[in-house]
Amino acid sequence: MPLVSIALCVYNGEKYLAQQLDSLISQSYKNIEIVALDDCSSDGSFHILNQYKAKFPDTFRVYSNRENKGYVKNFEAALNLCEGEYIAFCDQDDIWFPDKIERQVAGIQDSLLIYHDSQFMQEDGTYMDKKMSEIINMIQGSDPVPFLLFNSISGHSLMIHRRLLPHILPFDPQHFHDHWTAYVAANLGSITYLPECLVAYRQHQTSSTDILNRRKKLDKKYHENRDLNKLKKELTWLKKCQHFSGNRDPQFINSFVSLFEARLNDFFSFAYAQFIKTYFDRLFYVQKKRKSSRSGYIYRQIWGLKAKRLWATLFSW
Repeated sequence: MPLVSIALCVYNGEKYLAQQLDSLISQSYKNIEIVALDDCSSDGSFHILNQYKAKFPDTFRVYSNRENKGYVKNFEAALNLCEGEYIAFCDQDDIWFPDKIERQVAGIQDSLLIYHDSQFMQEDGTYMDKKMSEIINMIQGSDPVPFLLFNSISGHSLMIHRRLLPHILPFDPQHFHDHWTAYVAANLGSITYLPECLVAYRQHQTSSTDILNRRKKLDKKYHENRDLNKLKKELTWLKKCQHFSGNRDPQFINSFVSLFEARLNDFFSFAYAQFIKTYFDRLFYVQKKRKSSRSGYIYRQIWGLKAKRLWATLFSW
């Protein structure tokens, strides 16, 4: 029974923290250490952590940052404190099912990363009739291409072998740590997916991700300059992936980034549209539902960003 480190990052999480800690303590797999790192909370989070440490001194290690690091860098710091052969990422507001760690240790085998399906949960703890796999297609294997534009692996669901650590750290705070971890793991080894829900994934306004797009639907400003901001952010991410030294297929990522960037500065992007057509099934595998047909989407990629801006200007008169 190898040691499993649970890297728990906490920031102003007192509202749900005790429920999560109870679910960690109740894991059927007992050879665990809970490495909890508080990121300068202003509420009672750190006090709650120390209460559990006093009650379970052999299981808990509790730390506090001297200054606020932010969500991504706090996870980086927590991972560096872990000593287990396997490391599970943990958020403060979910609820883990009792056999989560046991099922992941049994299933990881030679993979660098293993993850599972998740059950959505309302803010008040009521289970929703929806799970992650109903929204997106789940990836497994060793193809990193599907991770270039999308991600199917949420941090709360993943566990890695510690030999992956030197390749994923340090994290870049501009990008989600779980997305980067998944991309690197697919390049350097393989990913295993367990088609079962092992976490109740809480949805609320202060969570770091918005998988159900609730906040976007409410935020009118989100739609202003959406295309331009989204494309620029995607380009930054793609260049980070491009510069990873362990890329399985450097020629593919170099071609894709070059065509993607050219589209931002041209009126037409025929070469980019052809590339999308050729590799559509890999690049868009995660998407379960699309707003338009496959052919319609590919056709729209012919138009460069300059053309889109021109049309937007003409039709706004």
